[in-house]
Amino acid sequence: MGSSEYGTKYWIPYLLALNLLLNLSLFMHDSHVSVIYLVTICKSILVQSFLTQNPIKSSVSFPRVMAYNSTHEYLNIVDTLTDDCQIPNNITDSLLGYLKFIYRSELEDRYSAPMLWIGMYIALASLVCILFMVADLLHGLRSRMLWVPSKYFTINSASLTAISIAMKLPVDLTGSMPGYVDQVAKLGSMAFICTMMANLLPCLGTMDSNELLSNLAALSIQVITLVVNVCIQMQTGAVSISTHKEDPRIIQLTSPTHISTHPNPVLPFIYVILLVFLLIVYICSSLAILKTKQMMDSKYQKGHDIASKHIQPSPGKIVTVDELENHVRKHWMMVESGSCLHFITACFYTTSASGVICLLVTILHTYTMSGTIKAMLAKDYDSDYGWSMLVILTVQSIGVLISTIVPLSRCFVTLSFEGSIHFKVFKVERHWTQKLNDWKQASIRLPFLSGRLNTVIESSKRLIIYICIELQKGVVVLCKIIALIPLVFLICVSYFNYLDCLKDCLKSMFSSLRDDAMTLERRPYPNNPTRPISPYILHIEENGMWVGNRTIEGFSKSVNPLIQKGAKGQPNYLIKLIREISTEGFHGVADYNIQSSNCWRLAVVTLTTIAISLPEKEKEDVDCLLECVREGLVYVTLVEKSLDTIYAHVILQHAAETLWQEIRFTKRWLGNDLQNPDFQEYTVGQIVKWFRDKGKDYVVDDDWKFNNDHPKHRFICGSSIYRITESILHTYNTIDDGTMSQKELFGRLSSMIADIIAACLTNLPQIIIMKCRYMSAIKEREASVKDAAQLLGEAT
Repeated sequence: MGSSEYGTKYWIPYLLALNLLLNLSLFMHDSHVSVIYLVTICKSILVQSFLTQNPIKSSVSFPRVMAYNSTHEYLNIVDTLTDDCQIPNNITDSLLGYLKFIYRSELEDRYSAPMLWIGMYIALASLVCILFMVADLLHGLRSRMLWVPSKYFTINSASLTAISIAMKLPVDLTGSMPGYVDQVAKLGSMAFICTMMANLLPCLGTMDSNELLSNLAALSIQVITLVVNVCIQMQTGAVSISTHKEDPRIIQLTSPTHISTHPNPVLPFIYVILLVFLLIVYICSSLAILKTKQMMDSKYQKGHDIASKHIQPSPGKIVTVDELENHVRKHWMMVESGSCLHFITACFYTTSASGVICLLVTILHTYTMSGTIKAMLAKDYDSDYGWSMLVILTVQSIGVLISTIVPLSRCFVTLSFEGSIHFKVFKVERHWTQKLNDWKQASIRLPFLSGRLNTVIESSKRLIIYICIELQKGVVVLCKIIALIPLVFLICVSYFNYLDCLKDCLKSMFSSLRDDAMTLERRPYPNNPTRPISPYILHIEENGMWVGNRTIEGFSKSVNPLIQKGAKGQPNYLIKLIREISTEGFHGVADYNIQSSNCWRLAVVTLTTIAISLPEKEKEDVDCLLECVREGLVYVTLVEKSLDTIYAHVILQHAAETLWQEIRFTKRWLGNDLQNPDFQEYTVGQIVKWFRDKGKDYVVDDDWKFNNDHPKHRFICGSSIYRITESILHTYNTIDDGTMSQKELFGRLSSMIADIIAACLTNLPQIIIMKCRYMSAIKEREASVKDAAQLLGEAT
């Protein structure tokens, strides 16, 4: 054996060992296999090769680099070593012992492959929450409600689902977050939920009691779960609060930016404290809202009674448009100022305190992000979420900044209300603790016979509620102190003249408040100088809070968009029809005894059936009539459903609705084609008699009753058209002699339709007044007043 050949064979074991070491080191990156084991294996291969003096054949080919996460290629290498290198069985068993770790690593990589898209899903859910918060902000600015009522971003099943998706990072207990960006993204999610909770607080006032309790319970479970998971991660080190310094060599080898993997070890602890405090604020606010609802409900009923006295219809008196508008405005102001509680809740001290907390969270997160730019550029993220961490961090950081605007706006807007600024921070108003006192006084009825046991339970209940009352008072006092921070800030800025415009704004804001407080009881209603406005501004007297002129005008003008929206949707075709062909006094109603049918809609649809069946008429006239009837039936339906709820009449209304759908979409009447070719040869009288005979057949013939699924429907429609055609034949004596043309009959039928609809529309003022009636359900009350405002715009 030559020296060169021996040298080549001598180095082949080393090359094989190095190949194995390199391949196994790739696996070691994920499965954390000990380097000592790898070196031991390679050393055993080399020793065995020297001891046996059995050089490895150079013709054997090995993969240059083992494919990442490939169990099969690892088996091939072991088989090659066993067959060609003839290594001992104990070394083969040692190599096969690592197969389990390689297989587990392969499975982990396979299962973590979708994590990138899950990260994008988290970012999308965060973006949805941000868009809804922006929608609330734009709605508040557009409506000039700077306290920004929660209209779109509210607590419900959909929003809670989106929030839970957006909070996946901090609740993830098992996911590894080794990179600096990964840690900051997890902290950013905690900051994001703090700001979202500050935004959502006023929406508690828009819920009824059951909805409030269920949504509060769902939110509490979600927040408590997040807090517990974060505390567990702080204990395990996934989110560290330790302050010890890492070995510089470890940081240099593991972090491309050479900075600690934990941005600020105290931040998770701060966020947990703030989240718990915000949850307590939610609970305290909910207790106050439950009692405040009862107070505002009685005030709304009182204001409704006062407003209704001035608009009660009397014989011979017509309600004017101005009276209707004033009536709607009064109820809208009561709904906006206190009935739905979003305004009063926005003025709570707890809401102002949550705004200050939101600002603190934003400052902390901004400080954290200022040191993260370098890590983001260096791509210092190494979790399974991959580059989606950058997207999550960017989206949620933007959300933190945007969601701070609304809580801060509420903080400073409440400063403009008289009574909202005082330093009696240790005075707790009655509505904060009244609900707990009611529960304390209420007795618990238990089925136990033992009087001593009942006494123990009752005493325990009173003790627990007493502790809750004291805690409630403590939280309210603390929130009052925190709510003074914006005022102190403005005073300091004004005192040191750092910003002259803010100083002038502060002076102008407070200069008019004293006069407003003294003259509010005497302030007249904007459109009626003789009536005071104070009964229609719902507030809590104990707060001593009065709104200024600008806010009152905002309440009054906030109904204008609804009225304008209704005005834009006016039924133009119907208005034109009534103005052009409706008769004075609505003679069409009396001449044909329409009221005897007990259904306005059925009469209109029946007359429309006869009118559009006339063949000698213009298509444009038919289309115009159908559009007029469509617009008119909207209001006729509204009147009938509101004023006529008798069961027999409801059946007629349902039959009319079904018949109208058939005529509108199929141009048929009870299955009969309204464009019957035979009508081309008929005179006007013959067409009317054809409908009369058909209607009579449906009324008197019993054969169809057993072969049809809707006998009542055909009977109702048949009797209606029979009665109306008889009235037409009786009224127009010349209809049989052929002197009346189809165009003339079409015009008279259209006039009759216009008279019926116009007569029905005279009930709209009563409908508007009825929609402003008192309702116990708050959301239904608000929706009803909105409908009244929009209907007012359409009718005027």
